[in-house]
Amino acid sequence: MFGSYVTDKPAPRDFDVFMVMDDDFDVSALCGEAAVVFDHMAADTYEGASVFWVRRMAALGGEEAAISDWQGKRDGRKRGIVEVIADDTQ
Repeated sequence: MFGSYVTDKPAPRDFDVFMVMDDDFDVSALCGEAAVVFDHMAADTYEGASVFWVRRMAALGGEEAAISDWQGKRDGRKRGIVEVIADDTQ
């Protein structure tokens, strides 16, 4: 996650997320609210979120490199990123 929700702004206005999905992830199998999350324009319109995602195999240079690339801002500075890892044991 990145954007104003992970800053000290008193009134964040947007939510940005970059997801690295398993290689066998099938977006076409999703429906309803779950499908909205993986449609960039729909997520922005209905949820106020900018959602970007790739399958692990498409993360050039590896998963950590892809995340590091997303941390870079246009002006060369780095943005704060919060990593969320699913706990599949529960």
